[in-house]
Amino acid sequence: MDRNAAIDYRNPNIIRKMGIDALTKELGPVGMAYFIQQYDRGEGDYTAEREDLLADLTAENLLMDLDTMRRQRQNF
Repeated sequence: MDRNAAIDYRNPNIIRKMGIDALTKELGPVGMAYFIQQYDRGEGDYTAEREDLLADLTAENLLMDLDTMRRQRQNF
């Protein structure tokens, strides 16, 4: 009997389990975990958050911050 004939591919839980099992078999548990991490959806709106975080950042401010950090390192 064809194994695929008995699988309900519309059920995301079944597909997810089969996928995890296949990845674990081929990559091992650690490799499977690293592979899954590559496809983490994350949360939030990265573009909006990035714009908020970098809104006040200018090349001039960045260069001043770098200069300050260099001076602080020299004082250690």
